[in-house]
Amino acid sequence: MFQLGKTIVSEEILEKEFVCNLSACKGACCVDGDAGAPLDQSEVAILEKIYPIVKPFLRPEGVAAIEAQGTSIVGSDGELETPLIDGADCAYVIFDGPTALCGIEQAYNQGLVDWKKPVSCHLYPIRVKDFSDFAAVNYHKWHICDDACSLGKELEVPVYKFVKEALVRKFGPEWYSELEKVAEELKK
Repeated sequence: MFQLGKTIVSEEILEKEFVCNLSACKGACCVDGDAGAPLDQSEVAILEKIYPIVKPFLRPEGVAAIEAQGTSIVGSDGELETPLIDGADCAYVIFDGPTALCGIEQAYNQGLVDWKKPVSCHLYPIRVKDFSDFAAVNYHKWHICDDACSLGKELEVPVYKFVKEALVRKFGPEWYSELEKVAEELKK
């Protein structure tokens, strides 16, 4: 672990390799698990604002879940998250054949909204836990991402490079630049 500003960062994000492999996993992270995607407080208002624009992209069961539960919920752990469809799929998930995709991201890709998706989804496999004085930045290992780890190893892409855009979005370009310096030092 090392400190960057007000973050404590796991060295695993520099050492582990990862590249999403949707052709292998079919977007399992959007449909597996027992909770929705973690949300920051600021994202709650964003979801409420963009929902009318994103709604046409969503499956009927996703729309029904959102309209019954809200665009975001407080999960069993007391944390904010996206609602689920019958305790399984994220309410915002859509499918392209057998592959799960994000309805929010589809609206973003078409230029209809300027918010890509929850930052926790964008950051994955990195998870950020906020504490009162700092944020913990950790690598999250999940068996459904074994193919992503294999592809990352094959392509030699460390986690922090794979999620560069998301890390810059979350912590800023200066923070990421400092992270790159730490990575270079560790290589030596």
